[in-house]
Amino acid sequence: MHLLLIEDDPALHTTLQRSLVRAQMRVDVCSDGAAALQLWTDVQPDVVVLDLSLPGMDGLDVLKQARRNGLRTPVLILTARGTVGDKVLGLNAGADDYLPKPFDLDELEARVRALHRRNADNPPPQSSDLQVGELRLDRMSGAIYHRHQVMDLTPKELALMGALMSRPGHAVSKERLFEVVFPGQADVQFEAIEVVVYRLRKKLTATRVSLVTLRGLGYLLKAE
Repeated sequence: MHLLLIEDDPALHTTLQRSLVRAQMRVDVCSDGAAALQLWTDVQPDVVVLDLSLPGMDGLDVLKQARRNGLRTPVLILTARGTVGDKVLGLNAGADDYLPKPFDLDELEARVRALHRRNADNPPPQSSDLQVGELRLDRMSGAIYHRHQVMDLTPKELALMGALMSRPGHAVSKERLFEVVFPGQADVQFEAIEVVVYRLRKKLTATRVSLVTLRGLGYLLKAE
């Protein structure tokens, strides 16, 4: 089993990694929310163990964005937030199980294995990919391909492209894109979406797909 552990406490993730490796699991570790999204897309783990209290990007936001990006990996949330309300928030965001801290290592292993078995017995249905010109969004992995090559995009760029590719030929408002790219980040300036658009345009120059601004309406993708 290949497991992705997203946890920012060095002592805890070292302990968990050693324990799970001894249980014959391959474990990748990440301590940063934004970086975890990219790693999740790249390595395609069988199960994700996710802490909610992460620097930079909260664990709930990581989970919500992963689900928006089409990542369907089973997720077990670890958190010191033990209230029923927090559990409901996590499950509604797309988690499959919830384990409050402190917890027993044997119980963690058992729950991870249960998620893996459940996913193997009930694989998600195949969803059709999204296509705009020479670009293809693999909805199972969240990756975007140009002529069968994976594009090197940041999590924010992937989120923006996913929102645009889901509405080909239609403008998506700046407000909607901001919600998708910067979920729950009230401290981010609204104009930050323009920075992501600018960087994306540079990466799209060789793809024969343009990111077009429609004043007063938003942005859309246009294939040449």
